[in-house]
Amino acid sequence: MLGLHRLLAMNPSQKASFHSPRARLGFVPGMPPGALHIPADARAPVLHAVAYHGDDFIEKQLQQPEEVVELLEAWPVVWLNVAGVGDADTITRLGQIFKLHPLALEDVVHLHQRAKVDQYDQRLFIVARMAQLNEGLETEQLSMFVGDKFVLTFIEDPGDCFEAVRERLRGGGRLREAGPGYLAYSLLDAVVDSYFPIVESYAERLDRLEDRVIARPSRRAVAEIHSAKHDLRSLRRIVWPLREAVNSLVRDPSPFVDEETRVHLRDCYDHLVQIIDLVETYRELCSDLTDLYLSSLSNRMNEVMKVLTIIATIFMPLGFITGLYGMNFHTDRSRWNMPELSWPYGYPYALGLMALTVLAMLWYFRRKGWLGNGR
Repeated sequence: MLGLHRLLAMNPSQKASFHSPRARLGFVPGMPPGALHIPADARAPVLHAVAYHGDDFIEKQLQQPEEVVELLEAWPVVWLNVAGVGDADTITRLGQIFKLHPLALEDVVHLHQRAKVDQYDQRLFIVARMAQLNEGLETEQLSMFVGDKFVLTFIEDPGDCFEAVRERLRGGGRLREAGPGYLAYSLLDAVVDSYFPIVESYAERLDRLEDRVIARPSRRAVAEIHSAKHDLRSLRRIVWPLREAVNSLVRDPSPFVDEETRVHLRDCYDHLVQIIDLVETYRELCSDLTDLYLSSLSNRMNEVMKVLTIIATIFMPLGFITGLYGMNFHTDRSRWNMPELSWPYGYPYALGLMALTVLAMLWYFRRKGWLGNGR
């Protein structure tokens, strides 16, 4: 979040863009279809290209979008990854080079998109969301175009979950022999696989919270439970539509998805189903932990009230004895008055009577199971 000094240094138009949620998402009402409105805080794009075929492989950073044209002419498969969508000119030039539909390019900079699959002429457009766990759950949009000889990906910031795919390309093997459709599957599979460590981290976190709620229920533990539940709800919100998108790739015919790739996509779909089941399970566990906290709090309060009630009950007969002997009815006035007032051991007698009363009551409470474990 921007600091106060940076916010005060903005001009009025920048402040309006910053305070408008729709503007930060790249959406402004009334703009014509296909117009690119870049979010105010979007990063400048960094272009990273990988081209391969069989035993041949090249990897390089591009300074200008036009440099990819030579790679497209010389290599059968080119993967261009664009990290950052903060330059409308670069995105427009890439759209012209790869012949992308303006509506698809508009979705690239509109960073609120749900996971989906669209077909534009001879281009397949896929939207997914990558997730990573820092202080909390953070997500960013992945936009992917698949053509006859290329895969073009757009992400919001540098840093992604595709390093394993790059290592496979550098090492050769099945991925180098396949076409762009299999590369697109590999990238989607990397996104899906990155969800599993996140879900497992929440499982471990909820286990620790369960122990804390049972041993030491506190408001901080409840706040952490609600935070975990919120993150799991966000994770479910990005995984559920991705499942439908992958299912459409499996179900609908596409020139970029052959039968072998379709089999691998089914496996990716199964992984998404597993993730959704785990997320739903852990969301229910969050609700159960909240109920457990309330039960623990209620039991703790009951224990406190029981102890206080026992203490009050013990002191009730002591107060009666003290009040009885405080009446001071002397035997000089009547033979029915208190003989203990004339005894030399009257005071120790009264104290002993109180102590005996306390011990008798404690024994009775314990025998009944109201104090300790009873019998």
